[in-house]
Amino acid sequence: FMIPALMAMLIILLCGFLPALNIVKEKENGTIEQINVTPINKLTFTFAKLIPYWLMGLLVLTIAMLIAYWVYGLAPVGNIGIIYGIALLFILTMSSIGLIVSNYSSTMQQTAFVMFFFIITSILMSGLFTPIESMPGWAQTITNFIPPRYFIEVMRGVYLKGCTFPDVSIQFLKLGIFAI
Repeated sequence: FMIPALMAMLIILLCGFLPALNIVKEKENGTIEQINVTPINKLTFTFAKLIPYWLMGLLVLTIAMLIAYWVYGLAPVGNIGIIYGIALLFILTMSSIGLIVSNYSSTMQQTAFVMFFFIITSILMSGLFTPIESMPGWAQTITNFIPPRYFIEVMRGVYLKGCTFPDVSIQFLKLGIFAI
């Protein structure tokens, strides 16, 4: 279970990191002002920057699940559609966080440091390597505010337990709140 979850989570986290760097690079080069005076609106510009990374995240999730099946014989016990649904929400959430960081950053180096801190913290606090129940109380509270936690819970539930949508609907709801 850890192989597809780790690969997918790392790439999806990068799907939030790379658009942030892309937009800050536009700021640094001064081309963001040129884009602002073009007839496209800000929403179109933002989606044009994000959609390739969303597709890349879903492609890597598919590749990770195929590798887990072919190499290790791991197949999800539950519905694959649930995995793709939570992955879409998770990608949207992480790219939104990347956009927030890029709005407040003025250089690529600043963006890279902030996103690196966020990614490392997210991976360590997600419950993938250390069960959340074995963390101290203050750390368990912090994990409620880290989106990868909910992605890992759904991946674990669908891969190992065969959870259905009603079983993981709370994780979908919490990740949806993050996405909004």
